Amino acid sequence: MPNKGVAGVPHATANSVDDFARNIAAVRARIAAAAERSGRSASEIRLLPVSKTVPEERIRLAVRAGCRQLGENKVQEATRKHRALADLDVAWSIIGHLQTNKAREVAAYAAEFQALDSIRVAEALDRRLQALGRGLNVYVQVNSSAEPQKYGIQPEELPGFLAALPRYTSLRVRGLMTLAIFTPDTERVRRCFTLLRVLRDRAREADPDLIGPGELSMGMSGDYEVAIEEGATVVRVGQAIFGARATPAGDYWPGAAGIG
Repeated sequence: MPNKGVAGVPHATANSVDDFARNIAAVRARIAAAAERSGRSASEIRLLPVSKTVPEERIRLAVRAGCRQLGENKVQEATRKHRALADLDVAWSIIGHLQTNKAREVAAYAAEFQALDSIRVAEALDRRLQALGRGLNVYVQVNSSAEPQKYGIQPEELPGFLAALPRYTSLRVRGLMTLAIFTPDTERVRRCFTLLRVLRDRAREADPDLIGPGELSMGMSGDYEVAIEEGATVVRVGQAIFGARATPAGDYWPGAAGIG
């Protein structure tokens, strides 16, 4: 499922500006079609290209093709690329699990952090951000698939977790993030996305101030259309833009080999 393009064909590697422009246009067309099916406007959905494992010379081509926001899973890789591509107008989004000893780096340059899943990380980020006089947009990661190997807080813990975040005043909660279960069973995937939407809606009803605009970051190359049908406002798409990657996705997403 997720490692394939249309009709099960693997995503071709983009090696030119034209390749990237074509891939981006194809993804946007499918975003628009999914939005229309669900009675939404494509303008409500942000496409976040995910450049994990992609070499810097190809990222430069993607930027020339219009990518201005890029998502990275590993802080060390993101930091290296941020420094090497400092001449480009790119906003970096950290979308993978964060260890507290990496909080300094994320606080220094990230435009957003989409994998907030513990108070320890919130404390570490807030401390570093306060010292720098910066704020940071964050999404709370929820484990919607109930897989023990995945990061993210449990659904029943979300209300208490959101209630604890206002004390960390440099963190601006934008909404929720999740990774669906990796399976060709579309309905099982859909249930993960539906759950995140329901959790967002309940949080809004309880205290809308705690969930910010209530965005939903969900869906990757193999399932972003289903995610949009279930309310995604951010889709994190890597392989459908950059091409199939050689590095197993399990190195980046625990228990999620082949997706992104």
